Amino acid sequence: MSASAVYVLDIKGKVLINRNYRGDIDMSAIDKFMPLLMDREEEGQMTPILSHNNVTFVFTKHNNLYLVATTKKNANVMLVFSFLHKIVQVFIEYFKDLEEESIRDNFVIIYELMDEVMDFGYPQTTDTRILQEYITQEGHKLEIAPRPPPAVTNAVSWRSDGIKYRKNEVFLDVIESVNLLVSANGNVLRSEIVGAIKMRVYLSGMPELRLGLNDKVLFESTGKGGKSKSVELEDVKFHQCVRLSRFENDRTISFVPPDGEFELMSYRLNTHVKPLIWVESVIERHAHSRVEYMIKAKSQFKRRSTANNVDIVIPVPQDADSPKFKTTVGSCKYSPESNTVVWTIKSFPGGKEYLMRAHFGLPSVMSEDSEGKPPIHVKFEIPYFTVSGIQVRYLKIIEKSGYQALPWVRYITQNGDYQLRIQ
Repeated sequence: MSASAVYVLDIKGKVLINRNYRGDIDMSAIDKFMPLLMDREEEGQMTPILSHNNVTFVFTKHNNLYLVATTKKNANVMLVFSFLHKIVQVFIEYFKDLEEESIRDNFVIIYELMDEVMDFGYPQTTDTRILQEYITQEGHKLEIAPRPPPAVTNAVSWRSDGIKYRKNEVFLDVIESVNLLVSANGNVLRSEIVGAIKMRVYLSGMPELRLGLNDKVLFESTGKGGKSKSVELEDVKFHQCVRLSRFENDRTISFVPPDGEFELMSYRLNTHVKPLIWVESVIERHAHSRVEYMIKAKSQFKRRSTANNVDIVIPVPQDADSPKFKTTVGSCKYSPESNTVVWTIKSFPGGKEYLMRAHFGLPSVMSEDSEGKPPIHVKFEIPYFTVSGIQVRYLKIIEKSGYQALPWVRYITQNGDYQLRIQ
C-alpha cells in the first residue's frame, strides 16, 4: 500500500498543490505537519517520518519545498520515499528548477503529472521519457487529450513500441571511481571502488539484451573459478528493466533496454586499492620568510595505460604570496581564492615519476596554523582501464527481425574522493 495523498508545501508549510488519491484521510490533516516538524526540530530529533493520531506523514525537502505523502495504512515506507524522490526528478525534467515559483507557474501540468504518476495510491508511470510523449509543456492547450502511448499499459513500461533506427548501435561504458584516503605517514586508511555501467541504446523494435561479466559467483557456479580472473561485486543495484529473477537464478543480466541513455547498474567493491597515483610531499617552512614545497607524483599502474587530465591540488598557507614553480612536466597555477596550487599534467603514462617544486614568500607575521592541514586532492581519468578488473565478456542483442547491431564497449577509471594527507 502506498500514499493516500501527496502535498507540495512552501517553506512555511502552506499548501501550494495537492492530490487526494484514496479519500480515506481528511485533507486538512496536513495542518498538523508543520507544528509536528517544528516540535521535532526543537527536540533535536530530525526524522523524515512523523505521526499524529492515525496519520503518518512521509516527507522529503527539496530547495524551499516540502513534498509530503500521507498514509494511514501499513504502507511500504521505502516505496513512498522512492516515489517522492522520483516525482522530484520528473518535475525537474519538466521545469528545470523545482522551487515555489516553478510550482506556481505550472499548476495545470503538475496536476496532469500527479494524475499519471499515481493511481488510487499505487505508483504508476514515473519514467519522464514516456510521460513526455503525451504530457507536453503545452498539453493543457489541446482540445482533445492524446491517447497515452502503449508503453504505459505494457509490461515494458520504460520503452515505447515502433522505435526505428537506420543504424542499430549500443554504447556501453564501464566507469569506476576510486575513493581513497592516505594518512600523512603513507598508510591507506580507506579505499573503495564505486562502479557504474552506463548505456546509450539506439536499437529498433523491442530487443532483448544479455550482458555477461566476469562475475565471481557465476564463475564459481559454472566451475570456471580457477581458470579466469573474476570480480566479486557488492551492493549491486539494477535499473528496473533488468529481470531480477533471471539474475538471481543464473547471474545472467537480461533486459529490454529503455531507448537512449540510462544507467544499467551500479556496484561497489570494498577492497584494498593500491593508489593509482601516489603523491609525496616535503614541505620546508622558514618562519616569517618563505615556504618551499617538493612534490613527487608517481603513477602506479601498468605502462600500457595513461592517465589523462591529471590535477594534483596542493593546499598552501592563506598568507602565501610571490609564487614560483619549477616542474619536470606539466604546468602549475596558483589559486589564491582557494589557497591551493594546481599542478596539471595532461598525459601521465604508467610507471612514471615527476617532480614539482614551489616557492612562496610569507609575510613577516605568520598566521597561526590552527585549522589543521588540508589534504592533497588528485583528479584523473584513465581510459581503457578498470581498477577492479571487471570485464564485459559478451553483449548479445536478440530482436525478432534479426537485424545486425554494433555493440561498443569502453572502460574508464577516474578519481572519486581521492585524498592524501600531508605532514
